[in-house]
Amino acid sequence: MLRTRRSRTLATATAVLLSLAATGCSKNAGGSDTAGSGSGTKAAAPITLAGSVTFNQANLAKLDAALKSALAGKDLSKVDIAMVVNVAADYWKAGQVGFLKGCSDLGIAKSKCTYFAPPNGKLTEQNSELETLRSQGVTGYSISAIDPTSAAGTIHTDVQKGISVLAIDSPLPGTDAASLYLGTPNYTAGFQAGTAMKQVLGGKGKVAILVGSLTASNATQRIAGFEAALKGTKITVAQKVNDNLQASTATSDAETILANNPDVNGLYGVYSYDGPALAQAVTSAGKTASVHIVSDDSDAQTLKFIKSGVISGTVVQMPYQQGYTGAYILAAEKVLGKDKTMALVKPYLEKDGSTLSSGVGLVTKSDLGAYQSLESQLGIG
Repeated sequence: MLRTRRSRTLATATAVLLSLAATGCSKNAGGSDTAGSGSGTKAAAPITLAGSVTFNQANLAKLDAALKSALAGKDLSKVDIAMVVNVAADYWKAGQVGFLKGCSDLGIAKSKCTYFAPPNGKLTEQNSELETLRSQGVTGYSISAIDPTSAAGTIHTDVQKGISVLAIDSPLPGTDAASLYLGTPNYTAGFQAGTAMKQVLGGKGKVAILVGSLTASNATQRIAGFEAALKGTKITVAQKVNDNLQASTATSDAETILANNPDVNGLYGVYSYDGPALAQAVTSAGKTASVHIVSDDSDAQTLKFIKSGVISGTVVQMPYQQGYTGAYILAAEKVLGKDKTMALVKPYLEKDGSTLSSGVGLVTKSDLGAYQSLESQLGIG
């Protein structure tokens, strides 16, 4: 019913997604491009990956329309919302664009829509921002918590004060914000990454996993899904390394792993910056032909390494929608109340009754052009 520019853009984007799904996207994800500038090393031999882009755009567009319709004619002047993420990474730029676009489409002043990314990915930085938001009278915020356990007390205090808290990117089990999670079903995403790794390694080998946190729910669920996909194969997980949200640490850790473990032939990078960090390490080691990388997310550098064949495939999500739909939900909870908002959200939840999926897919070399076209249409390319 909503004939806005954003609706037309989303309809076009959804058509692209359906077209991708119809093709099966089962083409070559490898290639023989050189592996990085100046390396002179050819990338891994061609490997067939079943790439797919199956985001939840159509359902979320319906939910957005329902929420906007329910808010029509209501006073939104007291809505003051924020999006608080876990690290200042390229991945979250799409979330920021979506969040601010959601605020704009609802007519909420930009000054009442705060986006915050901890410059160094530190818990103290995130906690300090939450204190600032509370003191400034925020009515609700979405959060990708660096440490869900540590955040539980703060979230409880905020919810008791009437502040809406929405979990994005990583669920918040055991907290007052456990009832609704907007983001990727992380176990499913990890399983898709593991399936891709199983394909590129031919069912045998040794893999190391590098991640920004070994305690965050999104990380533990993704790793669990990844390992589940490897069951029944001759692939073993040799190491799980915490890089503490630092790309430079991820690179040096990968370099150490490759130097000390010559039989490691697969690397899985769980956080958005891990893909490029691992690709740099593999390129420096001259092992692009023997070590396969599967990563998460679609940072610009990740997509460059997909194009060159250094990264075999990357599991992608839709942070744009976490920002956009997140803004709608937070505004609705302030104006309509939580019960009425949840009644509108409920038909779109996953079977667990709490996950509102922003979608998950796998981009390989064959899907890259279409995926970048989609990003451009959403204004996040």
